[in-house]
Amino acid sequence: MNHFEAREGALWCEDVPLARLGEAVGTPLYVYSTATLTRHYRAFEDALAAYPELGAPTIAYAVKANANMSVLATLAKLGAGADTVSEGEIRRALAAGIPASRIVFSGVGKTDAELRYALDAGVAQINIEATAEFDRLSAVARAKGVTPTVCLRVNPAVGAGGHAKITTGAADNKFGVSIDEAERLYAGAAAAGLKAVGLACHIGSQIADLVPLAAAFRVMRDLVLRLRARGLEVARLDLGGGLGAPYFNTPDPPSPSDFAAMVASTIGDLDVHLAYEPGRVIAANAGVLLCRVIHVNTRPDGHRFVVLDAGMNDLVRPAMYDAFHDIRPVRPRPGAVMACDIVGPVCETGDTFARGRPMGPLEAGDLVVFMTAGAYGAVMSSEYNSRPMIPEVLVDGDRWAVVRPRPSYEAMMAREPMADWLT
Repeated sequence: MNHFEAREGALWCEDVPLARLGEAVGTPLYVYSTATLTRHYRAFEDALAAYPELGAPTIAYAVKANANMSVLATLAKLGAGADTVSEGEIRRALAAGIPASRIVFSGVGKTDAELRYALDAGVAQINIEATAEFDRLSAVARAKGVTPTVCLRVNPAVGAGGHAKITTGAADNKFGVSIDEAERLYAGAAAAGLKAVGLACHIGSQIADLVPLAAAFRVMRDLVLRLRARGLEVARLDLGGGLGAPYFNTPDPPSPSDFAAMVASTIGDLDVHLAYEPGRVIAANAGVLLCRVIHVNTRPDGHRFVVLDAGMNDLVRPAMYDAFHDIRPVRPRPGAVMACDIVGPVCETGDTFARGRPMGPLEAGDLVVFMTAGAYGAVMSSEYNSRPMIPEVLVDGDRWAVVRPRPSYEAMMAREPMADWLT
């Protein structure tokens, strides 16, 4: 469910007409719904709370899904932690009010500088993803005279996700250590000056089937029992994220309640502190990309191109992942539905959002929205073709605020000082 609904023949976000935002802020822009963010976080939290055997988990929102400071602050007020994959994301989470005690630092390529920052910040745990990283963190920690709390991220050789580029748990993916490596490193952590407290895994994104998740969690369960059989304490289990969000083109993915029931039946008896890293399932349907039709180009053969003022630099998912987004007019016109290609203004053929998409009549100036754009939308955008980054707006009931402004061309260019011999 989301809070982008039709009223008086047009789409609104909560109690604000989208057309009003388009006129006041200019298009294209991202619009986020506080009510939807809240509902989705609470739905995940409540689903887990229905199973007392799962304890009081850490729900560490995956910052990479949508890193806007106001989105993070909204989730922080709900009690969310943060799953971070860079120093910048740690800094964002802290600045938004998420305490270090609820921040997990993941990522396959943490630099020594980032590890030092994470130790200084006092994050809750660092997920180690390689033997080389284990050794580097040991050296950094010894130099600082601290004993960091770590989990070993395991590659369970179970991959899943909506696209090959977002599958992270297969044996040939770059993430995590093998089962044998994890057991060896865990046993040697104390001697290396590290406090190993648990295991972590994450097998992909936009997962639409619980079967691979359950398979991965059974691998984790077996490893927990193996480590405990060796007399090693395993107090935490970080199960990652990846639960899919509905994009309106396929049957809905499993619900948070379905997920929680599977977790309880798979590892509910392990007596560990559980952590989860939902991102897309929280943010995706909480946002839309609002844009305007520049013109409709109808070829002599009848092929129709609807050209929008939003491009692949604003929403790269269709170009990068062949991703589907439902595209809706803000105020539908009466008339016949016809197939058309929905494209942007970027100088790339790949700047195509949809081919042969059935759409009602559209004319220059009409507003349209890309649904389910709150995750991996603005956060992956760029200034390709020297197009300014587009604004982000947060709505809460009948109030709204620009939470990332559109930069001027002058501000864009001012970030690039000219070499002194050229001035």
